[in-house]
Amino acid sequence: MKILVIEDEAKTVQLIKQGLEEQLWEVDVAYDGLIGLQLATRNAYTIIISDIILPGISGLELCRQLRSKGVVCPILLLTALGTTDDKIVGLDAGADDYLVKPFEFKELMARIRALTRRNFGSIQTANLLKIADLEMDLDAKTVTRSGKEITLTAKEFSLLEYFIRHQGRVISKVELAEKIWDVTFDTGTNVIEVYVNFLRKKIDKDFEPKLLHTQIGMGYVMKKQI
Repeated sequence: MKILVIEDEAKTVQLIKQGLEEQLWEVDVAYDGLIGLQLATRNAYTIIISDIILPGISGLELCRQLRSKGVVCPILLLTALGTTDDKIVGLDAGADDYLVKPFEFKELMARIRALTRRNFGSIQTANLLKIADLEMDLDAKTVTRSGKEITLTAKEFSLLEYFIRHQGRVISKVELAEKIWDVTFDTGTNVIEVYVNFLRKKIDKDFEPKLLHTQIGMGYVMKKQI
């Protein structure tokens, strides 16, 4: 499981990173709000931990921009500001929880466990990805929906894995070309649309709710419609 820590205090970063790695988390670190924003929009994280007062942009603005971009993973804010009004501002900005400094690492871990348990009903482990009733077993290379096995080609499997790992975020054709096909996007080809349609027919045609959606002019997003 992968976590992003956005914090400009080196000692705090060292404490959090060391503790999380001992718990077998993979940790990315950003010391600046803008860099944190870039990482959070380009990568799939199980949870994001961010200070509020940061160089570049604040943790509050970071939350607002991530939510506006469709990033749905839990965000935990860290701050020395602990009044009720401060907490309300953070939650209204899109954060899921709020931890006041100084804190004990065991409390941080408790908050992380609580947030990951309620992460929008989706499960992501080292070998199992899930959204709604769709499951991917990365070890067995199998896909099922509502218990029914779905046969995918190798490219369709890679495409679905990328969508699930980045669920809730709009993914452009350029990004898919670079990440799945490892090529520069050619505007004259419709290969991406063709493969997305192949995938949609297999995972969505005979099932509800629909999971793979087209954002006209922007790309595609995998999400469970409420």
